Amino acid sequence: MSAAARSRDEGRLPTLSITGSRATLHLNRPEVMNRIQPEDIAEILRLLAEVERDRDLRVLVIASTGKVFSAGAHLGDMARQAEAGGIRETGGAGFEDMINRIEMLPIPTIARLHGGVYGGSTDLALACDFRVGVTPGTAMFMPAARIGVHYYESGLRRYVSRLGVNNAKRLFMLAEEQSPEELLRIGYLTDLVSPDQLDARIDAIAARLGELAPLAVQGAKRAINEIGHGALDVAALEERVRRAKESEDIREGLAAFKEKRQPVFKGR
Repeated sequence: MSAAARSRDEGRLPTLSITGSRATLHLNRPEVMNRIQPEDIAEILRLLAEVERDRDLRVLVIASTGKVFSAGAHLGDMARQAEAGGIRETGGAGFEDMINRIEMLPIPTIARLHGGVYGGSTDLALACDFRVGVTPGTAMFMPAARIGVHYYESGLRRYVSRLGVNNAKRLFMLAEEQSPEELLRIGYLTDLVSPDQLDARIDAIAARLGELAPLAVQGAKRAINEIGHGALDVAALEERVRRAKESEDIREGLAAFKEKRQPVFKGR
């Protein structure tokens, strides 16, 4: 690859921007439906580690531009491997690892679903805590059965834990496109707004998360995710409860309630 080509490709890697207590991870391949390529996975994992190190952050938004939110994992390598005799593991962190990391990120996450959500990106959105879509515009389908792919374990678990057995079966086994209204009905979307209200709704959710006590919000997120997967770490939960009871934040919250003012939480 030439230096110019490398420079163009690096310009398409996901990026991270930070404004106050809010971070935004942006997918940058609109010309190919914001598909996620192997080099994007490595960069997203690096950016997530950067988010985790920043103790001042309270929320992460995952966004993109173009006609669709994302078409999911890049299928080119998978097709070449199938033609050569079978799909194989290539080593290193893969798409599933990236999605699991997003799900277990300590701070809350919001998927900004301005357009279509296809393939693996349907699981990326499910891994987020809030999924805000638009009507018209946000359609989705899980095409695994159309192309002969058996989905990975953690993705199946996410679909079942968030949407229920019947909805998971319908989405995976029929591979039919779903309307934004249907996505809201089954709980795939947490919010559905008109396109001109999308950013205002995301701003409102992010602002609300920024106002609340981080130890309580982040602790609840982790416990709820673990309960959803049937894997609650009770000892870790009890330790988080203890820390919250002894924190500066709970004293600030109680004082603010007594004084009838807005609390200022610091996450400690």
